[in-house]
Amino acid sequence: MTVQEKPEAVDPAALAAELIRCASVTPKDEGAIDVLARTLERLGFACTKLEFTEPGTEPVLNLYARLGRTGRNFCFAGHTDVVPVGRRESWTVDPFGAEVINGALYGRGAADMKGGIAAFVAAVSRFLGSRGGAFDGSISLLITGDEEGVSINGTKKVLDWLREQGETLDACVVGEPTSAKVLGDMVKIGRRGSMSATVTIKGVQGHTAYPHLADNPIHRMVKVLHSLTTEPLDNGTEHFQPSTLQVTTTDVGNPASNVIPGEAHATFNIRFNDRWSSKTLTEWIEGTLAAAGGNRELKIQVSGESFLTLPGVVSNILKRAIEQVMGRTPELSTTGGTSDARFIHRYCPVAEFGLVGLTMHKVDERVPVADLAALADIYRAVLDLYFPAA
Repeated sequence: MTVQEKPEAVDPAALAAELIRCASVTPKDEGAIDVLARTLERLGFACTKLEFTEPGTEPVLNLYARLGRTGRNFCFAGHTDVVPVGRRESWTVDPFGAEVINGALYGRGAADMKGGIAAFVAAVSRFLGSRGGAFDGSISLLITGDEEGVSINGTKKVLDWLREQGETLDACVVGEPTSAKVLGDMVKIGRRGSMSATVTIKGVQGHTAYPHLADNPIHRMVKVLHSLTTEPLDNGTEHFQPSTLQVTTTDVGNPASNVIPGEAHATFNIRFNDRWSSKTLTEWIEGTLAAAGGNRELKIQVSGESFLTLPGVVSNILKRAIEQVMGRTPELSTTGGTSDARFIHRYCPVAEFGLVGLTMHKVDERVPVADLAALADIYRAVLDLYFPAA
């Protein structure tokens, strides 16, 4: 593959700042994809913008960019959308101002994950510069604007589009902020599944002085929640921590102390390892509800099943690159929430690695500029290892 001679090197902090200034709270783009596409096109990438929508959802702008048409295709995946800033007055800076203070770049998305995207683009520019613009293979970026939201019109649909185009991905790094305390201490090779359940138990409303004429749904709900939470779901597996069930809300909407309510509601979230699937968990919940008796409803929403990419080519290269640049050996982990790797692992070997995530989703989200430079060096080393020079 040959592109322009000596492409201009990209400054990761400058590109990250430009992206942060786009207030791309899911599902809005606010120019973030255009900023990225312009930078990639200057490096020789062919960029395709893909907008998807479904009834009841807002349209989402995504990007697939590829450099080269032959050889192995190394993909970097990420997202330009960010979570809301919360109360702006709680921030000490403009959340979309991208200020550098005491060596740290501040702004929503600095850590999660506009900084990671910028570091990878900077790594590509340096990689191409060192090869005189020529290398044997292809590099691509799969960028969505729908990772922090419902994840309906993002990565999954881009992957379906790639399949329709006959496009193949051979390896992928998802640039989520996986480092726990210091850059390079953790690589994710899988994630637990996530599902939420809402239970409604219906009773008969009545006066508390005449309980025999009513049917109190709260009493059955208490039994149900006790049964669901008393014993651990499991003790973990070889690569996963234990599954957990957390009750997130209970509600009866009853302002009166002398009225037995007619309905009780509860919602809980389960993060589950590879001992379970959403199907087996649903069966377990249904069995628990049946044992409690009465009239009830159950609604399930599955964000993703658990997945694992056993240590292999991608995690091995990441490990070597981190050791070269940072002098530390990363832990291979499956902790934390879910990510778009849950879709990508069906297409090619994938691992997640990026910045320290201590401030992601928080007020005054920030990343040390030095970490952006170091991450770019690590990603550059990954490319050198994946595409060895002749």
